[in-house]
Amino acid sequence: MYFAIMASDVTDSLAARLAARPAHLERLELLQRQGRLLVAGPHPAIESVDPGPAGFTGSLIIAEFDSLAAAQSWANADPYVTAGVYAEVCIKPFKPVLPA
Repeated sequence: MYFAIMASDVTDSLAARLAARPAHLERLELLQRQGRLLVAGPHPAIESVDPGPAGFTGSLIIAEFDSLAAAQSWANADPYVTAGVYAEVCIKPFKPVLPA
């Protein structure tokens, strides 16, 4: 089943986010190679693809896991969590409908 991992950043997270980004992307790329990643990306703090020093306010990852517990375990080990980028992480089951 797919799960949506919705995370909110702490204030002024950009430096920590940039430092942890390579390890974070490596885990996402593994999910992609396994065919389990539907979508992943950050939420820019301003209306811009490259928000510069404004940074980001959080992230969304939608990926396939065996269970909610497995998704939670994966999310808890994310470098953005361990680096203190995320203030809060919410995980919910997700049912893709469109595009079909």
